Amino acid sequence: MVAADHPEGLVLVSGPSRGGKSRWAEHLVSFCSEVTYIATSPSLPEDASWQERLRLHRERRPPNWGLLECDGDLTSALKEAPDNHGVLIDALGGFTAAWLQSDVQQWNAVQSELLTILKQRHQPVVIVIEETGWGLVPPTAIGGLFRDRQGELAQRLARQANRSWLVVQGRALDLHDLGQTVPL
Repeated sequence: MVAADHPEGLVLVSGPSRGGKSRWAEHLVSFCSEVTYIATSPSLPEDASWQERLRLHRERRPPNWGLLECDGDLTSALKEAPDNHGVLIDALGGFTAAWLQSDVQQWNAVQSELLTILKQRHQPVVIVIEETGWGLVPPTAIGGLFRDRQGELAQRLARQANRSWLVVQGRALDLHDLGQTVPL
């Protein structure tokens, strides 16, 4: 399993909730000598269950990893992360959610900026992606917009990625070995 032991370039880790995505992403990036962890979601101090999830994530991370909390401003956080660090972005959904109020032109511009910055990184970047739309149609327009934007951005990232992993039920599947790219 050479690809898992020495990640290179852009690596995507996607899957359903509680499937093990973050643990697998942490494992992949742990092979970098220095790591910056970028948290994209707001801390939501009033949400006890969210606070518990954040606590578990903090406890798993090595104390020497750097931390940047970007509240959706992922492009600025990537520019701030030292170039000699591997980067773990957990997760893409915080970034997508932060841009839901933007119009299509703004969204396309920020996606393009993100893809450009990712190409410029010299160390591995591992991005956790929440899979959406595996069954239920969101009951709200904003939920549908999130699903659509998240899915489209994930596909754009996958075309640029060196590796893509699907993590389900605690099992990591290498999509580059198992699948084919869907034509545009």
